[in-house]
Amino acid sequence: MHLSDVLQRPLITEKNAILQAQNKYAFEVAKEATKPQIKQAVEKAFRVKVSGVNIVWVSGKTRRIGRRMYSTPPWKKAFVTLRAGDKIEFFEGV
Repeated sequence: MHLSDVLQRPLITEKNAILQAQNKYAFEVAKEATKPQIKQAVEKAFRVKVSGVNIVWVSGKTRRIGRRMYSTPPWKKAFVTLRAGDKIEFFEGV
């Protein structure tokens, strides 16, 4: 897997905004991505040093449109902890 395919999108929520004070940032990542690949992708994309990566699988939810029921697919979330003093400028001011 190429490093540009690992990070799919940043997750910008109120809960993640609170975690930014602790130097933790959240991303949606590819299903096949591993912790070392996520670490390399963040370091290369944002030019920061990563001290830790935690991964969470978010299960799909059942949705309803009219009479039809369907489920959204599960996806992978990564919480990336940066070294003290490093920041990702992409998230600033959101």
